[in-house]
Amino acid sequence: MAVALDAPGAKVTAAWRRLAPLPFGRWLFSVMVGRTAPYTGTIGARVEQFGDGHCLVSLRDRRGVRNHLNSVHAVALVNLAEMASGLAMMSALPAGVRGIVTGLSIDYLKKARGTLTAETRTTVPPVTAPCDHELVAHIRDATGEEVATARIQWRLAPPRA
Repeated sequence: MAVALDAPGAKVTAAWRRLAPLPFGRWLFSVMVGRTAPYTGTIGARVEQFGDGHCLVSLRDRRGVRNHLNSVHAVALVNLAEMASGLAMMSALPAGVRGIVTGLSIDYLKKARGTLTAETRTTVPPVTAPCDHELVAHIRDATGEEVATARIQWRLAPPRA
């Protein structure tokens, strides 16, 4: 017998709605995300917008995320893209549907410097059997120029019988 589940992102979305309007609320929400997913938390990104299949995350350029070329490290960019993708997906998944990242690729278009944003939007298709769904995360610098584009492959599955 299938078990009815809440939407995977229901609690996260409720936390966002409660915290985002408050002073320091977005910072606190971002810290909570980082504590829930500790590796994601290592870059110190901040969730700026979240919900309905959309996420915008920012990353301050600082020594802790830089490489020897004095730009933001490639792995920090991948982490930022995966964070935006995961939150967008979480906010879009319907009740009972589960998802896991099965692949990730990224194209580095130019050196990443300054404050960066990663943005992902998705609409989840009906999931009646396991299927793959690709999300794209666009990482831009403060001028709006794209510095990297990531493609995140998700495997979605319906509730277990």
